[in-house]
Amino acid sequence: MVIDAEHGGTDFGATSSSGIEKLIVEKITNKIKFLNKDENVVVHLTRKEDKYLSLSDRTAIINNIKPDLVLSLHVNQSINVAKSGMEFYVANESAASERSVIIANELRTKFMQDNALQSSEVKKAPFFILKKSDAPAIVIELGYLSNSSDRAYLMDGKEQDKIVATIISFISALK
Repeated sequence: MVIDAEHGGTDFGATSSSGIEKLIVEKITNKIKFLNKDENVVVHLTRKEDKYLSLSDRTAIINNIKPDLVLSLHVNQSINVAKSGMEFYVANESAASERSVIIANELRTKFMQDNALQSSEVKKAPFFILKKSDAPAIVIELGYLSNSSDRAYLMDGKEQDKIVATIISFISALK
């Protein structure tokens, strides 16, 4: 299992006056690694600190590990401050796209049961990590930093812990 905390270093990702994507996803990924107690699930991180890695470097790390699943965590932003909720993306074409779609739909359902934010249907996209990963891969946009209620959710330590718990529970149950 690989958890990819996108952005890092000079690449801040989405930003607001009270939050920065690279730091939010780094905190969540580190919590997943630390709190995972399932000895049958080995969690690898593409980055453990605030360091920039190119998309090709991330994909090389992922494909070298040969994981069962890749979750790439992001935070969204929009000019439309009313836009809200989680989004799940899989590759429109990749070696593992069928499996990715199945897993993404199951994970989306789990998040909708366990967390406060709504989610759109699983979408297909030509994102580099999704296309180039040999393993099933999912990009998860955890919410919109540009939306005040999503931002409060994303910045809240207890809500981050719920996100972490949902992911750990899901990957532990995944066969």
